Amino acid sequence: MTDSNTTSNGIKTIAIGGAAGDGAREAGINFSELLNELGYKTFSSFDYPSLIRGGHNFARISYSIEPVYADYKELDVLVAVNAESVLVHQHSLKEGARVFVEEAYLSEVKDLGIDLIPLPMKKIAEELKAPQVARTSSAFGAYGYTLGIPLNQLKMLADKVYANVGSEMNVALVEKGYNHVKKLGVPQDVCDIPTEHGEIGEVMDGNKAIAKGFLAAGLEAYVGYPMTPSTSTLQFLAKMAKKTGLKVVHPEDEIAVLNMALGMSYAGKRTAVGTANGGFALMQETFSLAGVSEIPIAIMVAMRMGPATGVATHTSQGDLQFILHAGHGEFPRLVIAPGDVEECFECAADALNLAWKYQLPAVVLSDKHLSESYKSVTLDTKSKGPDFGKRAVPVGSHYVRYKITEDGISPLAFPGKANVVVKTTSYEHNEEGEAVEDKADVQAMQDKRFRKLNGLYQDFAWFPTVKTYGDEWSDVVIVFWGSTKGAMLEARKQLKSPAKLVQVLWMEPFDADRIKAELSGARVIIDVEANHTAQLAALIREKTSIEIHNKVLKYDAQPFTPTQLAEEINKFI
Repeated sequence: MTDSNTTSNGIKTIAIGGAAGDGAREAGINFSELLNELGYKTFSSFDYPSLIRGGHNFARISYSIEPVYADYKELDVLVAVNAESVLVHQHSLKEGARVFVEEAYLSEVKDLGIDLIPLPMKKIAEELKAPQVARTSSAFGAYGYTLGIPLNQLKMLADKVYANVGSEMNVALVEKGYNHVKKLGVPQDVCDIPTEHGEIGEVMDGNKAIAKGFLAAGLEAYVGYPMTPSTSTLQFLAKMAKKTGLKVVHPEDEIAVLNMALGMSYAGKRTAVGTANGGFALMQETFSLAGVSEIPIAIMVAMRMGPATGVATHTSQGDLQFILHAGHGEFPRLVIAPGDVEECFECAADALNLAWKYQLPAVVLSDKHLSESYKSVTLDTKSKGPDFGKRAVPVGSHYVRYKITEDGISPLAFPGKANVVVKTTSYEHNEEGEAVEDKADVQAMQDKRFRKLNGLYQDFAWFPTVKTYGDEWSDVVIVFWGSTKGAMLEARKQLKSPAKLVQVLWMEPFDADRIKAELSGARVIIDVEANHTAQLAALIREKTSIEIHNKVLKYDAQPFTPTQLAEEINKFI
């Protein structure tokens, strides 16, 4: 058992565990949606091995009346589809935790000294002729009973939650599970179910939010090759293709992805691609081509634990420096690292718009934990309209694709426009797009491209390059980026003293002046990252000369949990 006082603000946590194929992930999403419909705020994450069948999978959902930014390891409820799930999570159970265990495995775990609630999930599914992958729906009903939700209300909620996967069957499973634990006489909790919760948001993961951000900014084409953890962006946009008129392509490999996408952008389509860090490694030559040819492209890169195949279904922040220096040669790029689902939406829209405004590659850098974790959100999808950038001169005048301008941005035109010839090449070139080797032309074109950064520096005033939280006047400053945001916002509730939290979103170009201002006067600066080499700390040192000596680093392929993170930070303060 674990300490029941490790969380605050009334946060409760549920885990659903089983083998691959047992439906733990789907059950986690369904539980999250149930709680969301009740008016709770939720955060859920998913842990699974790189297996189609077997192994141990689990979903973990933390919820509260107040916003929840990360899931907690300490469990109030465990739904165990097999005995292994009880064995794996027994030490994370809080005092008095509810453990619903598949009745068929009760004999294997009954001597652990844990109060168990037998639930014949398999038998109930067989009685209703439902597929075994749906059996966790009976646990949905069992948990709904313990929350004190009337059966009719729970069935209405279940009908809505399961609308897309066969509500009649699943509602029947829910009812069976509800009545089973009621018959057992399991006590009901007196739950503080929200009654005035305002607008019900959507339970959404980071990948879907990135897709919606691209769409909000006028996405016309998306090219992707399925690679964990980026795949669900491709799947969601493929489903949206007919409704939106979007062109979605799944080519033969990652190299083809970016080549095809650049062709679409060259032809005038606002295009984005999605991949994992391993897939992006295969795109390096084409990424450099985007830089020299000034073809706008937005790229979502979702990191997983490397190197090489690494730990393919688990998380890491190990590729920040790789992304910052990707591609051979020097050319301007934009790299933005969102920290939560809402920022995934905003940063994706900004990346596509700024790619077209400045005619350069723009990267949205996520990771497995952020891309595949779900959160209750309400997105302002109307806030991010498309920016089409600087268009070409009127038809009839001579078009110069790489015209040297004061801001470095050349007027943009596309093939097929009357009386306009658009020349693009991977060679260094002159204003006309013709290959050159003359040193004056080479230097002039390099200078032209890098002048775009001046505009991006000016854009710092209009975009959240850095965010701060907590005590603005504290002399303890904690710096972090990306998916560590959620655990950090929860961990601050358990810190020994107040702290200012500094989140870096724009990695390139880097807002050095803002970072210097936020870190100045600090007695203690702590860097929090999910990598081995403190890559953000290295970037801060490079750009500001500020050396961060106190580091909390995690590189075991697992995300930070709030309690664990707070314990590590408290060692420095």
